[in-house]
Amino acid sequence: MIEWYKKVVFENYANFKGRARRSEYWYYALANALISFALLIAGAILGGLFGDAVTGLIIGYALFALYTFATLLPSLGVIVRRLHDIGKSGWFYFVALIPFVGGIWILILLCTEGEYGPNQYGPDPKNNIEEINEIGKVELQ
Repeated sequence: MIEWYKKVVFENYANFKGRARRSEYWYYALANALISFALLIAGAILGGLFGDAVTGLIIGYALFALYTFATLLPSLGVIVRRLHDIGKSGWFYFVALIPFVGGIWILILLCTEGEYGPNQYGPDPKNNIEEINEIGKVELQ
């Protein structure tokens, strides 16, 4: 999970070209949610140390806001690359702005398996055996 997170944040910080596998997107989303939750908890703990719950919430939300701002481009980049994997343009993400159904539709698209073989956005990321082997080597060590 951490390898996918590092790949999205450090190697593809503002990369909106190419394709992203489902596992790349969902492992990044999971790690991102866990880090965000940990920052909020850390803020609450700091607030307890200061003896004021409001101060803790302010610190927690400030940490969360800084982290969210720092990971905005990688988050958008991995979503755009994920949409590319299913053959959609990155602009298709604006469908999420449609009330009620937009978010559900995007969620379904993010869960959809990518197109087999190369498409107009690049080669199939599942066929990149070298990348899979590199990630496997890191996890085994």
